[in-house]
Amino acid sequence: MYLGLISLLILLAISLNIAIAVESRRVHDKIYTSISGASCFRRLNGTHQTGCSSSQYGSTGALHLIQVVEDFEFLLRNPPAPPYAPMIPPHLFTRENIMRLKEQGTSSISAVLLIGGKEKVTQFSHELTCPNRYSGLLLSESNETATCDTRNPENAWNPWGSGLLHEDFPFPILYISDEDEVNKLKSCFEKFNNYDYEGHNTRSLCSVELQQFMVGAVSSEVCIRRTNFLNNLGSTKYCDPLEGSNVYATLYPRNIQPNAVNGQANETNITDEKEKFILITCRMDTASMFDNIALGAMDSLTGYVTLMSIASTLKQYLPSNSSNLTKKTNILFVIFNGESYDYIGSQRFVFDMENFDFPSASTQRAPITFENIELMIDIGVLDEISTINVHTLNKTDKAEEFVRVLNSQSQNFNINYQLNVGNNIPPTSAQSFLRKMKTFPAIILNSKPQNKYYHSIYDNAANLNFTYYNHTEQNYTKLISTEEALQLFPAESVQMKIRNASTSVALALTQILFNQGPKVKGYASPLLIDELLHCFLEAADCRLFKDISPVNSLPGPPFPPMRYISVLMSPQDASGWTYRLMGFLLSDEVDTPEEKCAPLPLQWIAGPKGVGECRHTTNNYTYALSPAFLIDNYDWKSGEYSTWTESTWTKLSARMFLRPSRVHEIVTLSIGIVVLIISFCLMYIISSRSEVLFEGATSSSDA
Repeated sequence: MYLGLISLLILLAISLNIAIAVESRRVHDKIYTSISGASCFRRLNGTHQTGCSSSQYGSTGALHLIQVVEDFEFLLRNPPAPPYAPMIPPHLFTRENIMRLKEQGTSSISAVLLIGGKEKVTQFSHELTCPNRYSGLLLSESNETATCDTRNPENAWNPWGSGLLHEDFPFPILYISDEDEVNKLKSCFEKFNNYDYEGHNTRSLCSVELQQFMVGAVSSEVCIRRTNFLNNLGSTKYCDPLEGSNVYATLYPRNIQPNAVNGQANETNITDEKEKFILITCRMDTASMFDNIALGAMDSLTGYVTLMSIASTLKQYLPSNSSNLTKKTNILFVIFNGESYDYIGSQRFVFDMENFDFPSASTQRAPITFENIELMIDIGVLDEISTINVHTLNKTDKAEEFVRVLNSQSQNFNINYQLNVGNNIPPTSAQSFLRKMKTFPAIILNSKPQNKYYHSIYDNAANLNFTYYNHTEQNYTKLISTEEALQLFPAESVQMKIRNASTSVALALTQILFNQGPKVKGYASPLLIDELLHCFLEAADCRLFKDISPVNSLPGPPFPPMRYISVLMSPQDASGWTYRLMGFLLSDEVDTPEEKCAPLPLQWIAGPKGVGECRHTTNNYTYALSPAFLIDNYDWKSGEYSTWTESTWTKLSARMFLRPSRVHEIVTLSIGIVVLIISFCLMYIISSRSEVLFEGATSSSDA
């Protein structure tokens, strides 16, 4: 009987706890409404911290909608109920306005919300006017760039840059693009905040709370030192180096070096001075102020797609065996990662070449050094493809010959290539090579800057005027004539413009290496370019990515891959897809069943037919981690190598709620204090009069 009663009481207690938990959840949901958006986060380098952070327990502020510049005055001139969280449309999210909030709103601004699309925006770039100004070629005895005019933005490589990406903000910033989320915030502001501004402190206000506390602080040097110190005691991390992977491939397979054995250091390997390469490079990464929103359509993807198109075209133009070339030179394609942050990928590539560590010993191939590179063609920003400048630091016969051949091969494509000699070279990967050797034979293909959304959330498909034509029934790797191409794409489409540029470069290289001309007729395929842009700008669940994946593999996500370099253990989708693409476009199909299609360099992929095919590939990865994190006792302030790190955080969240007025809070606190005092007084009276109040009761000691 007693056991049943006890069980019943336990069940009742459990039920009561569940009911209380459910009810408390309901109360929580009634109080708070979650907001989805992209957060600004903190990055650090050898001397500074940049980005945004909330306070440790979150930053709270009353909403205030900014519609015109004059609306900022209310927030900066003794507002009645601080702190506030202004909602700013993109056309007012300018350096002047945001820096005013930072410098003058220290006590009145706790958070900033960037809301809506770019309807009224004419320019929106948060990068510096001279990107990577401290890591390329520098002026003599100075840490200032020698390749960009920092005092004259009109002549800089990014004239529209605001530099906000490199500022440090004491408040969190959240970007909200979803129209429903924006309307929800505006409705709450209109209902509770948008009247009687002077009476804000007397009533409840619609507010937001942003949880974006960044653990890393001060600089990469301090952050790494703290992390290493605490790692001896625990597993706490304050920041992680920015790192990823470069991807490379050769047009022709390289011979195995007999004494290059797995695990053997490359310093003992012998370089083959007779092995020569033309190095063709670009970058795969981009950057923006907000987490996971960086498509880089114009700032890097056009160059990336151009290189892929060149690779695919050369694979078909040139003989299948390098011994048939007039000039016995292989082509090495390298796509660097992390170039947006002081050339992380190319700096590491140069560092490895200097130390005879490219490629790694595990590949069993001879190291490649500067002496093996006959010419470097670096594909930079191609904002306007009708006129492309060929930049070189020094006037050389190779550069002049290449420009002459380029122009002779581009007469049918309405492209004019102009040689530009001197220090005014764009911020591309070639600067890492030229900084080590100013006589290095590097040329850069780059157009005049026209991208007003460089390194921003709005450098997307619309900025590139890209439309996906979805010719799924066509063979996208086959070379086609101009007449065939114009039946599929308009002459002024971005697909045709990139096709023209990549074809002219491929024809020029073919003439240099193979005097007989292309072995097949036709030009670069705009179908391949169409698929590449679609996969990287609209959705990874695309035809091309399915073809280069293993048979029956899961489809890619319905959104494009992230191309921000990020940190170790984070998704590196762009590197993975680039690796597969290079393997597919530069490989040869071999007649081998799936069970025998191994090990590398043999790879089994689905192929265009979807039934599977074996490919003999030449692609591989190299590290894109700055040498600064490998060198013992590195001088973090030297500026020799990139020192960028990313702060860790515990939570990124945002929610909206109704914040009680200051009067309400004071009254509530006062009532609580009064109740507490009365409770203490009652307890004292009861305790001191217990003999009278509980006369005749049995004490615990008596029991």
